[in-house]
Amino acid sequence: MDADEDDFPEWADRIKANVAGEVRRRRKEMGWSAQDLADRCEQLGHPIPRNVIANMESGRRANLPLVDVMVLAAALETYPVCLIFPVGYVEETQELPFQDLIPTWDALRRFTGEQEVPMYDAGLVPDFERHASLVQTALAALDEEERARFVAKTATSRARQEEAERKRTEYADQAISAKYSLRHLRRELREEGATPPDLPPALGDVDPPEPEPNATQEERL
Repeated sequence: MDADEDDFPEWADRIKANVAGEVRRRRKEMGWSAQDLADRCEQLGHPIPRNVIANMESGRRANLPLVDVMVLAAALETYPVCLIFPVGYVEETQELPFQDLIPTWDALRRFTGEQEVPMYDAGLVPDFERHASLVQTALAALDEEERARFVAKTATSRARQEEAERKRTEYADQAISAKYSLRHLRRELREEGATPPDLPPALGDVDPPEPEPNATQEERL
């Protein structure tokens, strides 16, 4: 190996250096000692001794388990991906071995799936994102419908009442549309063998009621 090549750390070493540097920076920013951080990790249920943290920060630790990164991030009140790709503190990094350095911001966005990669399969993440968006839309429409209903009841003129009723109907239609889309999306998720996210009480009517155990085929349909 040429001497010049020794100046460039291996990919794994670079990632560990990213995590170590950001752990040290955030720990000092919070005014914590390595022991304080070790104590917090223990409180979270995954002890990481002070000497292990010190060895990691100084680059003497040979490995860095994913579970440690997750607990360190929680202890330091940040996200694991922000330790791996410290945007703003590390200008460039590598995504995979043998790849060129790229902006850390780009690496983070691809890691989280925010920046799509054509050949990658995002699994059910897009479906769950759409589910969250539909839930938000339905809840907002229901709130606006209720507000318009109140305005219609308390209106002091016929014109104001008619305008409020028009808005109430419009919001009611939006809520129905979002609920309809939610029901179909949740059915598709179940057909994929996945469990849809829990629904808030206000949207409890989205899922069809469970059939009675002894119901006939016609009653189930």
